[in-house]
Amino acid sequence: MSVRRRYEILLPLQFNDGRPVPESLLWQTVEELEARFHGVSWENQIVRGIWQESGVIYRDNNTRLILDVPDSAGSREFITNLKQRLKTRFQQLDIWITSHLIDVI
Repeated sequence: MSVRRRYEILLPLQFNDGRPVPESLLWQTVEELEARFHGVSWENQIVRGIWQESGVIYRDNNTRLILDVPDSAGSREFITNLKQRLKTRFQQLDIWITSHLIDVI
C-alpha cells in the first residue's frame, strides 16, 4: 500500500459569462498536470452546479479532473499555485479543488 493524496479539480466548460471554454484550455491543463505528475484522469460526465457571489447567481457545467499524487508539501504547493493560474486561465472567481488522503492497494 502507498499513501497518496487525491486532488479533484472542477474545471468549467463555460466562462462565467456563458461563452464556451475552448477545449484547448482544458487540454493545456491536462498536459500541465501530466507533465508534472505523469498521469491525470477526468470524467466525461458534466458536473452541474449553482452558486451565488455578491448577489449574482452562477450556473456551472464542469468537468472533474482526478489526480492521485504523493502526499507531499511539493505536490500541495504545485496545486495551490496551479489554482491561481486556473482562475486566470478560465476567467473564474474561484476554482474548486478538494483533496483527501487515499490508500492505493
